Amino acid sequence: MSGTLALLLGAGAATGALLLAVVALVPPAARVPLARLDPSVPPAPTLLTRMTDQAQGGVEQVLVRRGWVSGVAGALAAAGVRFGAAEFGLLVAAGSIVAGAVGLLLANLVVALLFAVVVPVLARVLLGVLAGRRRAAFADQFSDSLQLMASSLRAGHSLLRAIDSVATEAPAPTSEEFARIVNETRVGRDLDTALREVADRMGSEDFAWVAQAIAIQRTVGGNLAEVLDTVGHTIRERNAIRRQVKALSAEGRLSAYVLMALPIGLFLFLMAIRPEYMGRLTQTPIGWAMLGGAVLLLTGGGFWLRQTVRITF
Repeated sequence: MSGTLALLLGAGAATGALLLAVVALVPPAARVPLARLDPSVPPAPTLLTRMTDQAQGGVEQVLVRRGWVSGVAGALAAAGVRFGAAEFGLLVAAGSIVAGAVGLLLANLVVALLFAVVVPVLARVLLGVLAGRRRAAFADQFSDSLQLMASSLRAGHSLLRAIDSVATEAPAPTSEEFARIVNETRVGRDLDTALREVADRMGSEDFAWVAQAIAIQRTVGGNLAEVLDTVGHTIRERNAIRRQVKALSAEGRLSAYVLMALPIGLFLFLMAIRPEYMGRLTQTPIGWAMLGGAVLLLTGGGFWLRQTVRITF
């Protein structure tokens, strides 16, 4: 019994000594300073944050010197991308550097330069595609937005309150653009100017007509709800005709896509199964000239096909 008691006391003493050693050797947890608990004190920037801010400042200076800030900001706003001009420029520059490094690892300096140049071009094309989709969605929703505005005006609301109702109840991107109008007017901007800017950003002649009608009504008076109903009816008829024309020209657009993709697909297929057969095109000056001529002819044919199937009314 005494032996068991001695063993238990020894184990307890060893455990206590081990705990004391752990407490002595393990450093205490870092305490959060009181300054970090104060919401009015901004946190200290990290090294990555400082490097990013410096790079963003450099890109912004380049954009300002070249006068590209307003153009890039307008393209981003039209595409609905929530980036500043400097942030987007920094992202594109980083993408170019990464693409150039990948091209240098895979091939040579020429390929690296080609990859680096392709990134800004793809960014520009992507912004154009996003802006086109956003404008098309805005045009499809516009007649319903006018009807909602007219209903709000008949209910006795003011014009700004009617615009705010569209910003609250309409789907994006209409709600985003009308919310921007409301916010700009609240900070003191003229309503007519804000409306014209939305018409320019969305590339909408229909909205430009509505902006002119609102400007005339604010100057000389009149029943704006009735005007909006008339304009909305006209826009709905135009949209119906536009959808009908799009359906009738779908076969032509599909033929254009097939004709443009066929030579490119055939070239890649032959390169995959018979690279020695295509070597004369890729390894000789005459082949390079023929490839350049083919690219020019495809580009010209693509523009011609686009103008053929593109109906403007």
